[in-house]
Amino acid sequence: MLIYPAIDLYEASAVRLFKGDYAKMEVYSNNPLEIARDFENCGATHIHIVDLEGAKSGTTPNLETVCNIKQNTGLFCEIGGGIRTMAVIEKYINAGIDRVILGTAAVTKPGFAEEAVAKYGEKIAIGIDIKDGFVAIKGWTEKSEIDAFDFCRRMEGIGVKTVICTDISKDGAMSGTNHELYKKLSEEFQLQIIASGGVSSIEDVKGLRKLDLYGAIIGKAYYTKAIDLREAIEVAK
Repeated sequence: MLIYPAIDLYEASAVRLFKGDYAKMEVYSNNPLEIARDFENCGATHIHIVDLEGAKSGTTPNLETVCNIKQNTGLFCEIGGGIRTMAVIEKYINAGIDRVILGTAAVTKPGFAEEAVAKYGEKIAIGIDIKDGFVAIKGWTEKSEIDAFDFCRRMEGIGVKTVICTDISKDGAMSGTNHELYKKLSEEFQLQIIASGGVSSIEDVKGLRKLDLYGAIIGKAYYTKAIDLREAIEVAK
């Protein structure tokens, strides 16, 4: 299992939200590149980046910061947050970003994800943010009427290989991750599932590893030092 340490960007700073609430934002660093280099020093090979401003606006306000991380580390970089047009996908991929995560637009524009996957293949992942069993959109500010499992089935059907599944109720809460959810997902689908939200202890990492998931994202637990990243990467192997 791969560990994806995470950087959430807002105004070129590394921040964390509590359960996706922009009003509950904590700034951890004004130098995201320094954090990415620490990830690498701890043995990470991959990084998960979210542009929180982009998630709201559908633009790429932190593109320069994302490119700076890609160009100055050897990390595999995936980026999500506000990617709602082919032009934005192209901008990131042309900048050398390894994988682009579609969220809101994959839900609200059904043909968009299909077009993106047809053109870019495995460079496209889908972020499935789950709230009370349904898919949430627009930076988690709205809950759709689409069942999360139905949506996974639909994405698998159009050729998506990788999904990042976040249980919003667990995100940033440091209360443990939703092992039951990931167990059901891994049993039902052939997708490469990356678990996100609430990975807050080495026990969480061990539990997810036993489910044979593709990856797990570690966010707040890194910043609060609840998880030793180096140890988590070793345990995940």
